[in-house]
Amino acid sequence: MASLYRSAITVYDKTTRDVFLAFIRVHLLHHAAEGRIFGLEMMEELRHHGYEISPGTLYPLLHGLRNAGYLRVSQEVAGGKLRKYYSATAKGKKALVQMRLKIQELVREVLRA
Repeated sequence: MASLYRSAITVYDKTTRDVFLAFIRVHLLHHAAEGRIFGLEMMEELRHHGYEISPGTLYPLLHGLRNAGYLRVSQEVAGGKLRKYYSATAKGKKALVQMRLKIQELVREVLRA
């Protein structure tokens, strides 16, 4: 299944790509609600789930979540470099609760055997 995700993001049509990018947004928000995250860490986490995502795709997603008020950003020096950390805001956590409910409903319907 992981190879399907890799193929879908790079090969399939725009609609399929948009759906997978939405999955990635939810994934990012989920982890940011658990604790602060940073870009490279999330690229590796997403790779673990079969998503090959470039910084040029990831950072606009993070910035979009921030602009929507779902994430806050802080900066800290790590390994001699300035690193941006993202964490979920109260608005982001509330939105994630709603997303989870909709995902559960969708999964029940779409995966009904």
